[in-house]
Amino acid sequence: MKINRQKLHQLIQNKLNKAGLSEQHASMVADVLVHADARGIHSHGAVRVEYYAERISKGGTNTRPAFHFEQTGPCSGVFHGDNAAGHVAAKLAMDEAVKLAQTNGIAIVGVKKIGHSGALSYFVQHAAKQGMIGISLCQSDPMSVPFGGTGVYYGTNPIAFAAQGEDDVVMTFDMATTVQAWGKILDARSREEAIPDTWAVNDKGEPTTDPFEVKALVPLSGPKGYGLMMMVDVLSGILLGLPFGSRVSSMYNDLTEGRNLGQLHIVINPAYFTDAQTFKKNITQTMRDLNAVTPASGVKRVLYPGQNCDINEDESNANGVEIVDEIYEYLISDAIYNHSNDHKDPFAH
Repeated sequence: MKINRQKLHQLIQNKLNKAGLSEQHASMVADVLVHADARGIHSHGAVRVEYYAERISKGGTNTRPAFHFEQTGPCSGVFHGDNAAGHVAAKLAMDEAVKLAQTNGIAIVGVKKIGHSGALSYFVQHAAKQGMIGISLCQSDPMSVPFGGTGVYYGTNPIAFAAQGEDDVVMTFDMATTVQAWGKILDARSREEAIPDTWAVNDKGEPTTDPFEVKALVPLSGPKGYGLMMMVDVLSGILLGLPFGSRVSSMYNDLTEGRNLGQLHIVINPAYFTDAQTFKKNITQTMRDLNAVTPASGVKRVLYPGQNCDINEDESNANGVEIVDEIYEYLISDAIYNHSNDHKDPFAH
């Protein structure tokens, strides 16, 4: 079904507020979730609300965090998230990173001890819309087999990038270092749809098309994705003195405890490296050049990174955001949650 963007935001905010988040924090989380659904990234949208609501209600998300930004150098700092909703802490940390980069040209800000923060594209776009280059990367649940292995070690460990061209158009790149994010499996389960056999493996380590059989995700491009997973884990975990690798907390292990996750924002001010307007002009030219490339057989048009999501967002703004009927029914219900995720196997359904 399709639902008005503002209405979806209000329903998510209401549910999270009922679970225990303040109205302000619930609204900030809803901003990120609606951003994802509107752009067609349903793996990080409303499908996550029931899980968040249960964790909030059970105390695993700190609803009264004592946020603190510790500037550790002219261009560096640590935002202490106090195991609050990751979306809120990551947004506020990006605000600090943007301020540092505006003054000093570049900023590297670690976001320490937070919950799941959702779609990274939201945070890098927030920096890009203020004339910066935004880069973000974060830890996630151990769900992927290392290249050549059979047991899980790293998470999907995503990376995102955004830069703004002319007319406020932002070029955005957001990817998991697995072939697909875990949320894509959740989305397929909610829709009862098959998945490609390149996404994940079953309990025998064999490729599967059944999202309910998934027992591990696989790295993007084999050893290359595996190496990127390692890099993200070092920069957003080990660098911040947080649990790393298989020691990263599972999303479902204990919903009464904080997750202690890490994230890293890197913000670059183009004006410290080139003329800012020329930078924007050349970003726009890059997008035009890519659109002008002759498409391969069977391809309608070459798109620049993130353009497909921009098209989805325009469609959502005009005609409503698509969500699964069952999720809508949950959002309008009185229940904080219907199906407990507490102490479940991360791959359970």
